[in-house]
Amino acid sequence: MGIEKILPCTLRLNKLMSLAGNDCLCIIDRNAVPNELKATFEEHRKFDKSFDSSISCFKAPNVDQPVVYAPVSELTDYDDVRSYQEAAKRSMEKVLKAGFHTPLLFVPKVKRFPEVELCTVLGALEQLYVPIQLREAGTLKDTRVTTLSVQIDDPRAEAIFQEALILEAGRFVARDIGVGDPERMTPIQVEKYIKPLFDKLNVNVISDSQVLQKEYPLFAAVNRAADAVERHRGRIIFLEYKPPKPARKTLMLVGKGVTYDTGGADIKAGGVMAGMSRDKCGAAAVAGFMQVVSQLQPDDIHVVAALCMVRNSVGEECYVADEVITSRAGLHVRIGNTDAEGRMCMTDALCRMKELVVEQNLPDPHLFTIATLTGHAFISAGEGQSIAIDNSVAHREDHARRLQAAGQAFGEPFEVSILRPSDFSFNAGKVIGEDLVQANNAPSVRTPRGHQVPAAFMIKASGLDNHGLDSKLPIKYTHIDIAGSAGEHPAMPTAAPLVSLVKTHLQK
Repeated sequence: MGIEKILPCTLRLNKLMSLAGNDCLCIIDRNAVPNELKATFEEHRKFDKSFDSSISCFKAPNVDQPVVYAPVSELTDYDDVRSYQEAAKRSMEKVLKAGFHTPLLFVPKVKRFPEVELCTVLGALEQLYVPIQLREAGTLKDTRVTTLSVQIDDPRAEAIFQEALILEAGRFVARDIGVGDPERMTPIQVEKYIKPLFDKLNVNVISDSQVLQKEYPLFAAVNRAADAVERHRGRIIFLEYKPPKPARKTLMLVGKGVTYDTGGADIKAGGVMAGMSRDKCGAAAVAGFMQVVSQLQPDDIHVVAALCMVRNSVGEECYVADEVITSRAGLHVRIGNTDAEGRMCMTDALCRMKELVVEQNLPDPHLFTIATLTGHAFISAGEGQSIAIDNSVAHREDHARRLQAAGQAFGEPFEVSILRPSDFSFNAGKVIGEDLVQANNAPSVRTPRGHQVPAAFMIKASGLDNHGLDSKLPIKYTHIDIAGSAGEHPAMPTAAPLVSLVKTHLQK
């Protein structure tokens, strides 16, 4: 599928200082005002003390188009590049409300933030995204931006523009999957959405209930209730990109794709179920990452992804606490809480990734799980931040800190957590006949180290603990909890941590 079909609008690079074809000008930086507008801006400041701290729209005497001014807020030492992304989003919000269709955004260059130009363009495009169901309804054609032009005064302008196109296409895919409601993006609908996109990748879908039960038993337990409803039946969607040259490294990503989370038998009561269609944003981010891979087609990086698409339904067939289920790795897992389904649906796929590394002797492998996994991560890191947790092998290479540095530069900030012995002992079996306990029966926000414990569980239950520092085959693994960064309803999904992963692992 052409990249132009998976963008919120046509994106155009304004190579010369030309206003032709645009119906308004957008300025976000008081220090990057075009010469033609400087006198007008100074005039406004004389009578409006709020001019540089509020959004305004006005006509300037020496240009033909209206001007939208959405200034970046006054920066402190602790602000990051997101200040410019937010200003770009506010400018596009004003553009939409004012009824403009072809804005020209002047993209600032800021010494403090070297990646501000790319981040500003991505911020504007994020605001222009239209949810898939509204697009399919066809009701917003006359009220949306059709073309966004960007003026980038930088020798790298063309490269920045092309990178924005590729990254935004990936984020668009991630938002489509993440924002789709529980019926628009059921597991089978995600499969139907993905297949036409990835004609350059190998796609393998495992949806047969018996195969899932035999090969992915923890996933199958979560799927059991939903399997009774044909349109809700779960599936694991494997995507693979094989490079044209011998691979120097291997990336293997597993995404949590819970299309709706009722909590299962441990049901989410008291109104907290609303918004749980966003519990698939981990798999959505992985799909978006694979869209970027399919565009970049790296010469020597092998990438395998697994989207674990399942609905955690409640009903007579749902799995319940106290069941003991044998994982793909052969460990007996006692269920403690059916609302801890995220680790269940990903662990067997993570085990399969580990097996592929061993069976195919894949070079320099790095495994990931990406999930809106715990409320504890949201409480710990706060809204807007992801959490990265390395196993011992990835920690030795300081991977999480490198991911954090990329996130800081590109507007996807991370906090870094460390695994401790207590995280593993928490999951240890308590009685004879069980190797592991999947979870306690308290919410993660009331569980000490509530976002680290699931990472330790997945390491043990997948058998990755046998591939530590002193093993014959050490394997890097990083768990990324995006509960705080994925985008809380009613805000749009952010597609985090797609950009940080691309910058850390796909670009030299």
